[in-house]
Amino acid sequence: MFGYVKAYKPDMRVREFEAYKAVYCTLCRQLGRSYGPFARLTLSYDFTFLALLYLGGEEGCPGYERKRCAFNPLKKCNYCKNTGEGMDFAAAAAMIMLYYKIQDNIQDSGFWKSLGYRLIKPLFSHARKKAGRLYPAVEELTGQYIAGQSALEKEGCTSLDRAADPTAKALGTLCALCGRDETQKRVLERLGYCVGKWIYLLDAAADLPDDLRTGSYNPLAAGRPGITGDNQGETAFIRQARERAKATLNVCTDEACKAFELLPVGRYEEILANILYLGLPNSQKQALEGTKAEQKELKHT
Repeated sequence: MFGYVKAYKPDMRVREFEAYKAVYCTLCRQLGRSYGPFARLTLSYDFTFLALLYLGGEEGCPGYERKRCAFNPLKKCNYCKNTGEGMDFAAAAAMIMLYYKIQDNIQDSGFWKSLGYRLIKPLFSHARKKAGRLYPAVEELTGQYIAGQSALEKEGCTSLDRAADPTAKALGTLCALCGRDETQKRVLERLGYCVGKWIYLLDAAADLPDDLRTGSYNPLAAGRPGITGDNQGETAFIRQARERAKATLNVCTDEACKAFELLPVGRYEEILANILYLGLPNSQKQALEGTKAEQKELKHT
């Protein structure tokens, strides 16, 4: 995932924000405990959302405790005490998806551009194998998602729906694994599908200027020649392409919210609602209309 699925903090109550941070910090600790210190560097709010969905299906409060932060020992953070399998699942999914993303980037980049990915790949290879043994279903679906995505990119697919389908199906299946019964699984699959499609298309719209310059695949510009210089025609094309994407992005957000309304949530309901109703539109606005500093911050959280 890409760091877009996060809460809109200005509209959160203090207790909600503290609970949200506690889940985030607990996931960080779980990544380090299960897969080593480098795994903590992969932490993002996207997988915090996945952990919240898993934990949200449970009743009661997990309880919290204060411990020192691994990155800043002088600081204490709140952590969840009783998380069951939720954190293990989110951490394993993060490791598996990261590994395949690194592998995909190596295949899609030239030698020099892929050198950094080649250097870090061995660091996460063992973690991916360990996570795959614990959750073989996640390993299988991620491999299928990457293969499907690569095939569409080689084809030069121009359909936004087809191009986004592998990512959408992957997240839909991943979210369904968080369900406790068949009804819950179906709702979660629909929710995950819509969010996954939204993630893919938003990333494509945000990366459009860079992809045009480098000639990288982007469904919003498939078949279009790369930019040879800054001109009004290219600026107008980017604006029109983003407007085209926005229509689908808004539908995805609306459908995700409708699915959420059908979901019986035992805990973290307010936080999940904040992410879907306010966080997604805010991330979309920042990614497509924000300053370069805001866009950079969004991509690195």
